[in-house]
Amino acid sequence: MSAADLAWRLAFNRFGLGARPGSRPLSGDPREALLSELAAPGGAKLDRSDLPSTPQILQEVYADELRRKMERQAEAATRRPAPDMPAPNEAAPIVAGPTAAPAPSGSAVAASMTSSEPAAAASMTPTREPRPEEKFFRADAQARLEQACSAPIGFLERLVAFWSNHFCVSAAKGNIGRAAAGAFEREAIRPFVVGRFADMLAAVERHPVMLNFLDNAQSVGPDSKAGRNRKVGLNENLAREILELHTMGVGSGYSQGDVAALARIITGWTFAGREGKLGEPGTFVFNAAAHEPGEDSLLGRVYAQDGVAQGEAAFADLAREGATATHVARKFARHFVADSPDPGLTRRLAEAFRDKDGDLGALARALVADEAAWSAPPTKIRNPWELTVAAYRAFARSPSDVLPALNALNLLGMPLWRPAGPNGFSDDSSDWASPEGVKMRVELAAQFARQVKDAPQPLALVEDILGPGASAATREAVARAESQEQAYALLILSPEFQRR
Repeated sequence: MSAADLAWRLAFNRFGLGARPGSRPLSGDPREALLSELAAPGGAKLDRSDLPSTPQILQEVYADELRRKMERQAEAATRRPAPDMPAPNEAAPIVAGPTAAPAPSGSAVAASMTSSEPAAAASMTPTREPRPEEKFFRADAQARLEQACSAPIGFLERLVAFWSNHFCVSAAKGNIGRAAAGAFEREAIRPFVVGRFADMLAAVERHPVMLNFLDNAQSVGPDSKAGRNRKVGLNENLAREILELHTMGVGSGYSQGDVAALARIITGWTFAGREGKLGEPGTFVFNAAAHEPGEDSLLGRVYAQDGVAQGEAAFADLAREGATATHVARKFARHFVADSPDPGLTRRLAEAFRDKDGDLGALARALVADEAAWSAPPTKIRNPWELTVAAYRAFARSPSDVLPALNALNLLGMPLWRPAGPNGFSDDSSDWASPEGVKMRVELAAQFARQVKDAPQPLALVEDILGPGASAATREAVARAESQEQAYALLILSPEFQRR
């Protein structure tokens, strides 16, 4: 395999989301292609004016919750016995009317699409209008999948996925999280993936979905007006994760006292609820009555600013901490290159981050320019999102329905926007290569291959997608497959496709 062939393979796999039929150039510089994608007008923003903002989403969620509450109250009122009627325990049991079935999960919906039940039976089931949170979740998931599948190489979309996982929220955190996790990514991550880290940090920490996810909306300064009147207290969840996960990292020198100080500094950072007492429902607001008054000291610096400016100043300084540069660079190198990346690569990325004042576009360009990022062997296993998108791209499959992809992600252990904790999904290959995980990859590859329509002949597709990087063993396995369907599954399961 020539050096040029290897470089293009790495561009699509290590930095991007996999090749598509006919997308592997025969000439040109893959580094320049990656840099060109970084410089695309609009960056990583979704060109989707139809997707609503977080306030619009939350206002619809609030209205739906209120409507359902009123319906439950009305239903309860109709079931109360009349004054001259015997109580339920004095007569025959009252038989309640039919109740609505619970909303199916994404995996249940996807599974139902392949059900063998007769169409006539299915037609007898009344259609259910999806709840707002389900409707908005699917719309944003669909937009994300479409953007990833249509990207020239996918470097920008990989950056979106990396930063979205670094600053993760969870769709499992109530209706707010389910409805607006996608909007959080659109509004707080995508605009900044080639911008400044400080700007992304500020956008993330004031976003209603993050404030809800890590409970800062309920955090009250002990000596604030609200704290004295209501005897409610400080919540350190967001402050702790900002220091531990978002900026400096574990073991970087901050103390529990710094966690408490940052928690006090960002008291009052919340969002307006359904009644809109503090502002337009669903928008970020600063509640002065909940903010801990006076100056505070964080990492040896005194912050005496008034109101929201105190937290903004603290975030600006945290973004410039040397430990933040090291933490970000280490995660960046581990995500793109290797579980244990070359220390020199990590050091150079950290220097680029510091020297360019947290310019994330400069950080990405430094990665592309570094020879260590190209010379490392392909040992990283594609995580479920990368694998799912790569399969769609390789077979030119239309992403017109997001439900099968969501089902695959659920089964592979990476449900979209739903990590198990604030540290996000693992970036360690061993966590995606467990026996159970490999078994599920085999099953889903076979299922995907059965649904392939109008794809090139298997060996031609191997040449187009894997190129000269395809081993003799992979070519032989595909050539000897008992059916075209089996050949496609073997392509997906090949080491060259699974690893990057």
